[in-house]
Amino acid sequence: MNTSLASETPETSQRHLRFHEPHAHLSSAFGDDWFGMRAEGFARFFGTPTFLIGQTILVAIWITLNGAGLTRFDVFPFILLNLAFSLQAAYAAPLILLAQTRQSDRDKAHADADAKHREALAQAGVERQELAAIQSAQIIALVEQNTNLTRITQELSQGIKRLTDEIHRKVGAV
Repeated sequence: MNTSLASETPETSQRHLRFHEPHAHLSSAFGDDWFGMRAEGFARFFGTPTFLIGQTILVAIWITLNGAGLTRFDVFPFILLNLAFSLQAAYAAPLILLAQTRQSDRDKAHADADAKHREALAQAGVERQELAAIQSAQIIALVEQNTNLTRITQELSQGIKRLTDEIHRKVGAV
């Protein structure tokens, strides 16, 4: 029997996420400090519909105000707008790549933990099958013993009947 499963307490075996606990430190993509939380928040925000719609509205207002001549801080060909997009891309790309890398690490750690859990379940299944085979063999042995005892009891009962019949004949003849 596998000692690792045999030594588990009922409380431990009920904790189905116990294989994930060694990887809990990977839960935050950039760390648990202020920068890490902000960086992950920005990385998650860049791909949302809210960000895309907000950016589209801001760019439309920017182009409308400067194209119509209502303001003169960024006239056509909108070099400042291009610079803003470049700056945004320069910060967004590394943040998104960092988030993807750490998410990949978390996914791998969870896949490893799931594989260990499946292996433990498979080992427990093998142990249950072995125990069932042993118990089946014991039941078969007990049935065979019962059959032998029944046969012996029947033979003894027939012997007692013969002796009883013989005694009756001898007592009846006297």
